[in-house]
Amino acid sequence: MLTRSNLYVELILFVVAFFWGVNPAVMKLGMADIPVLSYNAARLLVAVMGAWIAVGISKTYHPIDREDYKKLFMVSAVGFFLFQYLFSMGVQLTTAGNSSLLLALLPVSVALINWVLRLEKISFMMSLGILFSLFGVVLIIVGSGKKLSLSSEHLIGALYLLGAQAFYGYYTIFSKDLLNKYSSYLISAWIFTITTTIFFIPACYEMIHLNWSRISLTGWLSTVFSGAFPLCIGNFLWIWGTGKIGSTKASLYNNIAPIFAVASGYVLLNETFSLVQFSGAAVIFFGLYLTRIKKAAIFSRS
Repeated sequence: MLTRSNLYVELILFVVAFFWGVNPAVMKLGMADIPVLSYNAARLLVAVMGAWIAVGISKTYHPIDREDYKKLFMVSAVGFFLFQYLFSMGVQLTTAGNSSLLLALLPVSVALINWVLRLEKISFMMSLGILFSLFGVVLIIVGSGKKLSLSSEHLIGALYLLGAQAFYGYYTIFSKDLLNKYSSYLISAWIFTITTTIFFIPACYEMIHLNWSRISLTGWLSTVFSGAFPLCIGNFLWIWGTGKIGSTKASLYNNIAPIFAVASGYVLLNETFSLVQFSGAAVIFFGLYLTRIKKAAIFSRS
């Protein structure tokens, strides 16, 4: 039964899906004006400030126990940092619609990591779903208007994004223990902080030599929007909504994001979406339907 409370939660998750869907297009607008490493470091800094403000408002600060330092660092450095790095590189090389569709493959990444680490077994239907999803990725790349070759930007971008999903899957799986012990606000704040600190290492040289005074208003608005809404607020609202209605139902809204991505790419970037790409999207969603895990939970994104 759909109560008024559940309707409110689902409306919030719909807004989150909108943030995540338009984020690749918004990022591409910003990266047209700001180099990719500097752009992502700047939007992460926005997310860090927002996350610690949220910790202060919610009064959920608690010292991290010594035995959890290593786990927090590994989740941040191996999981979230490498996801952010590869994600930003991938978004730059392919369309906004393709980026969002490839990001929807997270359940596949989680299933494969669980299988490799022998945490969970992969059923026949899940294996079939993974194959369908990967075939859908091939259709997306082929339908992007460039031939399938090692020199294709769309292929390289897809490989970056597939790698990003693998590290995001690692982050999703191994962040659960921390979430059971600390508030999501506090863990998000620390993960954003550690990730941003590491991200400044490869971005430092580029940021020092960048003439920040020449960045357009569009570049600044893109940076602030992407860091504040999809990255910071979107993650907080997603965690809250998942806790209210469950991860299975909430995950349905994750699959709405590509619709907004394709639409925003068309409106903001004049991107096209071919029939082959549409077919690839349909195959991916069918594959995700086959691989759906009822207890899967997505902690954060973008």
